[in-house]
Amino acid sequence: MRAGRVTAALALAVSVLVATACGAPPSAGNSDTAGQAGQAARAGKAAQDPDGRPLALVYRGPAACDGCPEAAHDMLEHDGFAVRYIGPAGQTRFGPDALSGVALYVQPGGTNGQEVSSAWRLLRSDPGFSAELVRSYVRAGGHYLGLCMGGYLAGREPGYGLLPGDSGQYISSRDATVTDEQDHLVDVLWRGQPRKMYFQDGPYFDVDGPGPQVLARYTNGRAAAVVASYGAGRVAVSGPHPEAPPEWYREYKLPDESRTGLDLGQDLLHTLMGTAPAP
Repeated sequence: MRAGRVTAALALAVSVLVATACGAPPSAGNSDTAGQAGQAARAGKAAQDPDGRPLALVYRGPAACDGCPEAAHDMLEHDGFAVRYIGPAGQTRFGPDALSGVALYVQPGGTNGQEVSSAWRLLRSDPGFSAELVRSYVRAGGHYLGLCMGGYLAGREPGYGLLPGDSGQYISSRDATVTDEQDHLVDVLWRGQPRKMYFQDGPYFDVDGPGPQVLARYTNGRAAAVVASYGAGRVAVSGPHPEAPPEWYREYKLPDESRTGLDLGQDLLHTLMGTAPAP
């Protein structure tokens, strides 16, 4: 994704991420979707807007690339969510009650040339933002979706620490099939089936214990998409971009796998939310 390079240097002995976070070509996207919050998400039950749709907040600000929040918006709206943006340029601003009544919080891909530490610093510079605000929301029964940079930030130091493990840079991992920061299709096994997905220097996930559900693995065995519990809530992360629209593929002259990506994104969302796909 053009608008977001991640340059991550991950030492196995030291959990220090230096990553350029997955960005994308600028896209027109959709305008903010209005919707009032219902009750806070609890035990997998999504809050509803007046039309009965679960409400999702997508971060849009300096820690996200041009086009990444909009691509996430479109994927979520396609799956039946009412969507608002949160951040300095969003309809909603961070604050103590910002996530009250929200079914899903989304951290999208990051900005061109941006390290994970830089994205984290930009997030923390927002006056109303705190990592504990997001952690408390998920711990109490909310849902977090992290895409590329958002997957890196679900890990530790810097990050939210939402995973039962950590995130790392796939392109520097042993036997990776993509070894540079350019935009590619990456091969994954999604629920055991071979798929190709849009990828630009996204993370893998080291998750511990029997609880996490690994939906996809890169061909070197590293986890590419994971759903895990955090307190009473749930976390989903993906290194590749299921939300990538057709224009991202055209921009980099890649075969268009956007339909496949959207289907995989729906699987990720429904696994996260504990809901069945729409017929």
